[in-house]
Amino acid sequence: MLFGECTITFQDVAYQLGLPVDGRYVSGCLQIQKFVVNCTWFRETFGECPEGADEETVRRFARAYIMMLLGTQLFADKSGNRIHIRWLPFVARLEEMGGYSWGSAALAWLYRCMCRVANRHVVKLAGPLQLLQSWIFWRFPGFRPAGYDAFSWPLASRWSGYNLGISKKGPRVQMARLRIDLLQARDFIWMPYSTPDVLQVVHPEVLEPRHMMLWWCVTSLIYFAVVEWHQVDRVLPQFSGVQPPPHPALNIDFLMSMDERGGDRWLPSHLQHWHLHWETRADHVLRFDVVDDPGPSHEFLAWWHQHGKRFLSRELYLGDPRGIPIPVEGTQRGAGRVPDMDRVDDVPDRRRVERRARVGTRRSQRDWRWLDQAMEEGDEAGRDGGRRRGGRGRRRGAAPR
Repeated sequence: MLFGECTITFQDVAYQLGLPVDGRYVSGCLQIQKFVVNCTWFRETFGECPEGADEETVRRFARAYIMMLLGTQLFADKSGNRIHIRWLPFVARLEEMGGYSWGSAALAWLYRCMCRVANRHVVKLAGPLQLLQSWIFWRFPGFRPAGYDAFSWPLASRWSGYNLGISKKGPRVQMARLRIDLLQARDFIWMPYSTPDVLQVVHPEVLEPRHMMLWWCVTSLIYFAVVEWHQVDRVLPQFSGVQPPPHPALNIDFLMSMDERGGDRWLPSHLQHWHLHWETRADHVLRFDVVDDPGPSHEFLAWWHQHGKRFLSRELYLGDPRGIPIPVEGTQRGAGRVPDMDRVDDVPDRRRVERRARVGTRRSQRDWRWLDQAMEEGDEAGRDGGRRRGGRGRRRGAAPR
C-alpha cells in the first residue's frame, strides 16, 4: 500500500478477542489426524447443561464447550465440523488453562492459514477469521459496514450480526484489490484503540504490564507444529512510533512444510530452538520513541517503493485510458486502410489438399468426367485396331506348313 506495511499483532489479538498474550506456549504431542470427533456429537451431547447439575457435571460441560470453542473458532480447519482430541490434556486441567498464551497460538495459526491461502491452488481460508475480519473493519474505515457504531468487549463482538451475503467471487475479489490499491494514508488508522470509547470497555487484564510489554516483542509464535514470527519491528506506527527502513526479514520457509502430518513427536524437543526463543521473549522487546504523529519515515517510503509490491490489481484495472495516446492506425477507416497483420511463418498443413486430390470431390469428378470418357474411348479404339493389325501381320508373317 502507499503508506507501507501493516499486520495483525499481539495488541490486536488482545483487544479484538480478549485473549491473554503472556504465558506458556501451546504445544505438546501432536496426535495423528484421525483422532477427531464430529461437532454434531458434541452439540447433541453437550448442547445444554441440565438444571440442578452437580459441580462435576458442570465442569464436564465446560470442558466440552471449551473444546468446541478451540476447535471451531480459534483453531478451526477447513472442514469446519471436526474437533481434534489434542485439546484433552488442556481441558483436563481447567485451572491451568489461563496460564497458556492462547493469543500467540491463535495468531500463529492465522499467519499460517494466510500463507497457505496465498497458494493459487487453495480456495478456502481457515483459522480465527473473526479476528481477521474485525481487524480489517477497525483499521480500514472504508471497508467497514454501516450501522455498527455501538460496541462492547471484546471488540470483535461488534460485528457479530454482520453477514456479507452471497456474491460472485471474481468481481468481488477484483473490486477489493482495486480498492486496496487506491487507498491513501488517510484511509488507514494506525492506532484505533486509543479512543476513550475503547478504553472504557476494555478488560483491565489486557492492559497489565506483562501483557502490554509483549506487544513490542519480536519473538516466535508457536502452535504445536506451526512456528511463525511476530515481526513488529516492521509496523512501528501501529504502536505510535516512526518506522525506519527495516532489517531483512527472517527466512523461515523451511518451517512451512511442518504441519499435522508426519506422525507423533514431542514438539518441545523437536523444535527446541524456537521454544527457547519464546521462553526468552522478554529479552527481545523493542525500544523506540513514542511520537504524536506515528507513520513511516521518508527513508522507509523510499525503501518500500523500491522493494515492495505496490499494486495487487492488473494494469488493465489500474491504467487510465485517457492518458494513453491513440495510434495513427486507430484513426483510419475502411478495410483498405487497415494495416497488414504480421503473420507467423509456419509449415502449411496440406493434408486436406492431398486428400481431395486423392479422393476427389463432386466438382472435380464432374469437371474431369469428359476426360475419363475420352481416354476410355481411345483405349477401346486402340484395342480394336491392334487386333486388325495383328491379324494381318500374322497372315503375312505366317510360316508355310
